Amino acid sequence: MSLVGVHNEWDPLEEVVVGTALGARVPVPDRSLLAVEYAEYAGPGRWQEVPTGPYPDRALKETEDELEELCEELRGLGVTVRRPGARDSAAPVRTPDWESDGYGDLCPRDGLLVVGDTVIETPMALRARFLESLAYKELLVEYLAAGSRWISAPKPRLAEGMYDPSAPSGERLRDLEPVFDAANVLRLGTDLLYLVSDSGNELGARWLQSALGAAYTVHPCRGLYSSTHIDSTLVPLRPGLVLVNPARVTDDNLPGVLRTWQRIECPALAGLGYAGDVPHCSTWIGMSLLVVRPGLVVVDSRHRELMRVLERHGVDVLPLKLTHARMLGGGFHGVTLDIRRTGALETYRF
Repeated sequence: MSLVGVHNEWDPLEEVVVGTALGARVPVPDRSLLAVEYAEYAGPGRWQEVPTGPYPDRALKETEDELEELCEELRGLGVTVRRPGARDSAAPVRTPDWESDGYGDLCPRDGLLVVGDTVIETPMALRARFLESLAYKELLVEYLAAGSRWISAPKPRLAEGMYDPSAPSGERLRDLEPVFDAANVLRLGTDLLYLVSDSGNELGARWLQSALGAAYTVHPCRGLYSSTHIDSTLVPLRPGLVLVNPARVTDDNLPGVLRTWQRIECPALAGLGYAGDVPHCSTWIGMSLLVVRPGLVVVDSRHRELMRVLERHGVDVLPLKLTHARMLGGGFHGVTLDIRRTGALETYRF
């Protein structure tokens, strides 16, 4: 029996990969980094201001301790927890067209997409993440040997013309080849939401649909959130219930398959981080929740109003911490990759 099997974001979790903060860093500022994550530094002479290099040791140590606490809590709930292999994040990454350095292995959610019994290596938008799947190679081989499918999207060239850092948000990643991060995708059974943004283009949605075949429908979400990933905008909690970002989601841009679902508006979230952090993400990264099972989610314990709102809707919370999520760019959904959940493939259109 395959060790891999995920059909949605909420079925009871059985196996998960949790990333590591060790070695996390900001890569050298190239055209991809400026377009996807640091467009505010894209003006003449400003690229030197990008805070490149390793993140502060204190932040990485605190985050690694918090990740280990997450692992222990999940193990206590009967979940099998796996971790990435050791890797030199600062090692050069080269192709005939460009050279970069690494990024880190904090967020396995970004580069690997599990749909059914298939693990898909996605064609990520940042050059620095071109070889990131190597951190999970031993796990992928193990899952393949145990009966899962393992495919990789065509490796993108990521040439200079792929990016336009000076363009408006949502238009900085051009449509020259399939490019998307796995974290642009949410699974709702036979329906998959695909965020068209600066980390996922239209051709990426077309490739994903062709790879998955007729059993699935990929829904490109346009005009929803223009920057990067979808998990700080929409969080399916259980069939028929979704947490939405009220600053981004409206009646006009809500994906059609969610229009009959009950919506919970996320309250304003606390701005976390110790003095000296350089915030990289907005406070909405606090919406990046890990659903352990219907009725139980992992939430940062400092987002008290969010916990109260969830509990009023019958969702229990497991309060933990990711103190430096805004600086490092990873909430609880991002720093995990669900490998196996119980349940079968269904359609959730009410």
